[in-house]
Amino acid sequence: METSSLWLDTLISIGLLILGFWVGRAGAGLAGWLARLTPDTRDDRYWRWAGWLWWGLTGVMVASLAVHVWQAELEPLRSWGQNLSGWLGERGLAVLLIIGATSLALRLVPRLLQRIPVENGEFSRQQVRAQTLKGVLEAVLQVFIVVFGLLLVLSNLGLNVTALLAGAGVVGLGISLAAQNLIRDVLNGFFILLEDQYGVGDVITVDQLSGGVERFNLRVTVLRDLEGRVHFIPNSTIQQVTVMSRDWARAVVDVSVAYETPVDKALEVVRTEAEAFYHNPEWKDKFTDQAPEMLGIQQLAESGIVIRVLFNTKPKQQWAIGREFRRRIKLRLDAERIEIPYPTRRIVNPENSNP
Repeated sequence: METSSLWLDTLISIGLLILGFWVGRAGAGLAGWLARLTPDTRDDRYWRWAGWLWWGLTGVMVASLAVHVWQAELEPLRSWGQNLSGWLGERGLAVLLIIGATSLALRLVPRLLQRIPVENGEFSRQQVRAQTLKGVLEAVLQVFIVVFGLLLVLSNLGLNVTALLAGAGVVGLGISLAAQNLIRDVLNGFFILLEDQYGVGDVITVDQLSGGVERFNLRVTVLRDLEGRVHFIPNSTIQQVTVMSRDWARAVVDVSVAYETPVDKALEVVRTEAEAFYHNPEWKDKFTDQAPEMLGIQQLAESGIVIRVLFNTKPKQQWAIGREFRRRIKLRLDAERIEIPYPTRRIVNPENSNP
C-alpha cells in the first residue's frame, strides 16, 4: 500500500512540474507578446521582469503543492499548498484550461494567417496588400483572444463580468477623452488600410523621414531607413505621405558634358546608350514597356551642359536603374573622349594685366 502511494505521489509531482513549466512558459510568453506591442524598446525590460516574476510565482506554487502532496513539514509552503489545492479543486482547473486555450489560440493565429496567399516573386500591390492585411489581422485577433480569455478567467474567479464591462464602458469614455491621440491613430490607420495608401514593403517619405515600411498596424507605421535606423510614426501625425513604389517608378538621370563638346554628338551618345541599356536582356525585366524618354538639354550650368533622360521602371527599381546607367554612360563618355565638366577657377593677377 505504501509503495502504491509512493508511486502516486511521484506521478503527481511529475505532473505538477510539467504543469508548472507550461503555466510559467504561457505567462512569460504573454508578457513577451505585450512587450512587442509597445513601440518603445526601452519598455521591454519591464516586461522581462514581469515574465521572471511570473516564473518565480509559478515556482512557489509548484513547490507549495509538492510539499502538500508529500506532507512535508515545511511552513508556510505546506499551508499555501493546502489552500492552493482547495482552490484548484473549485475554480483553478477551469482557469488553467482557459489560460491553456488562450495560449494555444495565440499560437494558432499566425499559422492560420499563413493561408492568406502572399506572392513571393515580383513586387506588386497585391503582395503589399496581403502582407499588410496579415499584420493587421494578426494584431487584432491576438488582442481579441487575450481580452476574451481574460474575461473568462475573471468570470471563473467569481467576478461579475457584466458589471465590470458596464463600469469599463464608463471608465473607457473618460479614458477616451484623455487618449484622443490614440483614437486618431486608429482611425487614420483604418483609412490608410481601407484606401490602400501604402503597406508593408512600400518605400515612402513622411515629412523628413524616408524608408521602407517594415511594419504597419492601426496605431503606428514603422519605417527602416537606408542606414538601418527604425522610425516609429503614429498614424495620426501622418498628414502627407509620398509613396515611391506605387504601380511604377521613374529614374531621372542628368548627364553633364563640357561646353567644348559638340551638343548634337553628346545628345546622340546619351540617346543610343539609353536605348542599348533599355534593350539589355539582363535589365529588360526591370523596365516598363515604355522606352526611355530623351528630354534633351535640361540646363546650361556654370561648368557644363546638363542632359536629362527618363527611364520608366517597375516599382522599387528606379535606384538600381539610375546607378547602372550612370556607370554605363561614364564608360561610354570615356570611350567617346567626351569630358565631364568639373568646377574651375580663373585667377587674374592685376600686376600682369594690361592697363
